[in-house]
Amino acid sequence: MTEDKPVTVEEVRIAQESFQKGSKFHESKQYRESIEEFKKAALTHSFNPEQVEELGVKLKSGSFKLQQESSAYMGCAAVHLSQLVHCLDEGQQQEVPLDESLMKLFKEWE
Repeated sequence: MTEDKPVTVEEVRIAQESFQKGSKFHESKQYRESIEEFKKAALTHSFNPEQVEELGVKLKSGSFKLQQESSAYMGCAAVHLSQLVHCLDEGQQQEVPLDESLMKLFKEWE
């Protein structure tokens, strides 16, 4: 993951906020809205913007329900947010109050 511009605390905050909004929409079964928020999270300081587009193409080519599409984008956004957090140094990570459930999820994936 070579980067010209380092990830900023503000970008992590923006991605986390979009992820949390998407999660709330997903929980309330507003899947179109959740997908849009998860896309925003995944595209915040994106390392490879084509991946989100490729995911959309793959999902559209399959016979997935909207809920399943939302879950796929949620996973994409969660992995991306985790990568963003890992790009911050320890001091910067302290500036971003990450949701406890997200931290637990990140640790499970490592």
